[in-house]
Amino acid sequence: MRIDIITLFPELLKSPFEVSILKRALESGIAQVHFHDLRTYSTHKQKQVDDYPFGGGAGMVMMIEPIDRSLEALKKKRDYDAIIYLTPDGKTLNQKAANHYSTLNNIILLCGHYKGVDQRVRDHLITHEISIGDFVLSGGELAAAIFCDSVIRLVPGVLGDESSALTDSFQDNLLAPPIYTRPAKYKEWEVPEILTSGNTPKVEEWRDQKALERTQKLRPDLLE
Repeated sequence: MRIDIITLFPELLKSPFEVSILKRALESGIAQVHFHDLRTYSTHKQKQVDDYPFGGGAGMVMMIEPIDRSLEALKKKRDYDAIIYLTPDGKTLNQKAANHYSTLNNIILLCGHYKGVDQRVRDHLITHEISIGDFVLSGGELAAAIFCDSVIRLVPGVLGDESSALTDSFQDNLLAPPIYTRPAKYKEWEVPEILTSGNTPKVEEWRDQKALERTQKLRPDLLE
């Protein structure tokens, strides 16, 4: 998998990919992530990439020309399965979507800034719009990092135990059940006896029931 991220601030993105699972995924070659500074595609002397909105109003708007130039430069080198604009009013990223994107080979992420991008970018240049929640960030970089983390960890070979991702919350529209580890008793708090019984079918039955109970209590909307 290869992900190209178009951004005004590449430095905001680098650290999440320098540790833990994402670092291992990149070092192993299973995934590639490349950052592209949008300003390098500006034809303005001062590398301007934003301007005032037509019709007036507060804030600035990212111009279509440098975005189009950056996308064209990338598309000349390879075909892309998805060109994604990260925006608060996009479709909310969820586990089902992450599963889908993890099967793709080449993805472009466009990080928004200011009041957003010229609408013609959304109308003609991108294929998907994604939000990470109903709130506004200063820019799309943190959203891009979250997208990459949620997707790359699902690519076969990234996790040491690939079955681990299949038991994550939301994979089957349920929250994950409670989990415990050693010691079996700490102070007066004990691990449920069933988990130390060695009876695998009963353990799985207990986990299924607890996952359902937790979902009914905390996220009943997932069961609708």
